[in-house]
Amino acid sequence: MTETTGGIEQQPARRRRRVGSRSVAAADPVAADPIGSLVEVPPAALAPAITLDSPNRLINREISWLAFNARVLEESLNPRNPLLERLRFVAISSSNLDEFYMVRVAGLKGMVTAGISTTSDDGLSPTQQLLAITEEVTRLMHDQQAALGVLREALKEAGFHLVDGSELGPDDLAWLAGHFSEQVYSVLTPLAIDPAHPFPFVPNKGICLAMQLRAASGGHEMQGLVQLPQQVGRFVRLPGDTIRYIPIEQV
Repeated sequence: MTETTGGIEQQPARRRRRVGSRSVAAADPVAADPIGSLVEVPPAALAPAITLDSPNRLINREISWLAFNARVLEESLNPRNPLLERLRFVAISSSNLDEFYMVRVAGLKGMVTAGISTTSDDGLSPTQQLLAITEEVTRLMHDQQAALGVLREALKEAGFHLVDGSELGPDDLAWLAGHFSEQVYSVLTPLAIDPAHPFPFVPNKGICLAMQLRAASGGHEMQGLVQLPQQVGRFVRLPGDTIRYIPIEQV
């Protein structure tokens, strides 16, 4: 569009934008794309303005923390990091998530139990925050397992094997049976879960196996819980020249 002043046709003011080593002229609301052609941005594509009193101007604290933990996990896929350091980043993201549930999620659940529906500064109630957390954590845990799968293959190529029961031969199974009898069985304490017993205490970051039990005589079913003692060790080194470890819960 041009304007005429005193019979003189004036062009609209133009600004210049540097792209690479070239300078490209652009007039508002026209923007220059990376190859120098002009692309007009329709007004409908522009995001609506956020007012200073709108809760949309803020990011939820819990969701922001989960985004931070996702960035920690991303370091496990950075090939510039040493292989075992990449594995450590997966462990750190998992430990962070444990603490997140112990502190922040527990606080939100307490608010829901107490009937508190006050919204946070970003406009979410405790129930809405828990729903948003569940969605983000589901995605994060899927990414953790995917990253661990990638690292297991990379570790295998480096001569370090993290195996499960399906990969073991008869000699390995016989050795594990002896290891279980000598080192593990004596420190296990199965706990029953039924109306006659209160729910057992589970320590923070403790690893437990939940079981569905049925009497050998064909009686009724019941639930049981076995806490894996920390003094046994999280992984068991298998015998042989090859470096192989198996998680204690699969022994």
